[in-house]
Amino acid sequence: MKAIKTNKAPEALGPYSQAIEVDGYIFTSGQIPADPATGDLKADIKEATKQSMENIKAILEEAGSSLDKVIKTTIYLTNMKAFGDVNEVYGTYFTDHKPARSCVEVLSLPKGSLIEIEAIAKK
Repeated sequence: MKAIKTNKAPEALGPYSQAIEVDGYIFTSGQIPADPATGDLKADIKEATKQSMENIKAILEEAGSSLDKVIKTTIYLTNMKAFGDVNEVYGTYFTDHKPARSCVEVLSLPKGSLIEIEAIAKK
C-alpha cells in the first residue's frame, strides 16, 4: 500500500490519507469542496461540486491516474434537492466514460460542507 499526497488538494482533516494506492487501484478519501490554497469552502452547490471534482482530479493525477480511469464514485449530499445541479456539473467531468456511482443524502458533512465525493480508480 502507498499513501498518495498532493498540495493540489486539501490536506486531510484527520488521521487519514488523501488516497491510498493498492494493487493498481486508487481509493480516494471523500473530498469536500475546500480550496487547497486557502481552505475556504465553496457555498454554491455547483461551485462546490466542481471544487470537489477538481480535488479528486488532482489526487488521481498525483497517483498516476486520471478521471477517465475512475470505476466508481460516491456522492454525499446534505440536500438531495441539489441532485440536478450536482449532475449538471458532475457530467462535465465524465462525458464518454461514465463510472458506476452512488449518491446519498446525509445529515451533515465535515466543516459544514454541502457535498463530499470519493472515487475508486485504476492506475
